[in-house]
Amino acid sequence: MNDESAAELKIDEMLVERVAKLSRLTLSDDEKKTFLEDFKSILDAFKVMQEADVGDVESSFKPIEQFDILRKDAVLKSISQDDALRFTKNKSEGYFVGPKTIDN
Repeated sequence: MNDESAAELKIDEMLVERVAKLSRLTLSDDEKKTFLEDFKSILDAFKVMQEADVGDVESSFKPIEQFDILRKDAVLKSISQDDALRFTKNKSEGYFVGPKTIDN
């Protein structure tokens, strides 16, 4: 939405009803009045933000710098397959055997 279309946007009860219909909401008259006031205050907040001088501010997608805290991938010594299977009865052909999960 550009500046011109934002200036043309009329905040009234018809807009609230349209948004409610698009959102599939049924609003009472009191709720419509509340939403109307909320919409106006939200747009007023955006007007204040548009007036802020940000000409010298560098654009940033991520305002907080992030660092990779994970370790580097490295091949390390691990236990052998025989050692991993040593203390289980549930093994077959060098692999762990679990319960059947799909019946045929």
